[in-house]
Amino acid sequence: MQVAGFVGSSGSGKTTLIEALLREFGARGLRASVIKHAHHGFELDREGKDSWRHRKAGAFEVLVASPHLLALQRETREAREYELPELLGLLREVDWVFVEGFSQAPIPRIEVWRAAHGRAPRFLGQSGLAALACHGEAPAGMPPGLPVLELGQPGRIAAWLIERRELFSYPAARP
Repeated sequence: MQVAGFVGSSGSGKTTLIEALLREFGARGLRASVIKHAHHGFELDREGKDSWRHRKAGAFEVLVASPHLLALQRETREAREYELPELLGLLREVDWVFVEGFSQAPIPRIEVWRAAHGRAPRFLGQSGLAALACHGEAPAGMPPGLPVLELGQPGRIAAWLIERRELFSYPAARP
């Protein structure tokens, strides 16, 4: 399978781009999954629901299944950062996996950047950066030869990814 990382500052548009790419890949008959890193706690459940009650009562794992949705929750007592290879191993085989966050993972990454935020790109010059996705002109200090993708054209970004699928093969080739 192919694995592409998406990194950038909060609010840069990573999730919006991934949403658009999921639609583009789906229209091309390709299956894609997403792994998202959360720096903060989050809840999939709502207080009072059976699965929430089971988890709060001490279940190590709670698996909720319906005809169209499967969700596994595993609560750990100690804080633990999961490594990307471990998480990829939990997924079913698909054509592509889009990874949001995990900026230090050894996979090819696309930085999503917006000039309007007034901040410089965070990952320029770091190994593993395959391209920069932005609106309009790229920022100063771009490494020579780094592709610049137009953020407002997800169809072209999808085509760019597919054309370079070998770069994104997992285990990832390290650019």
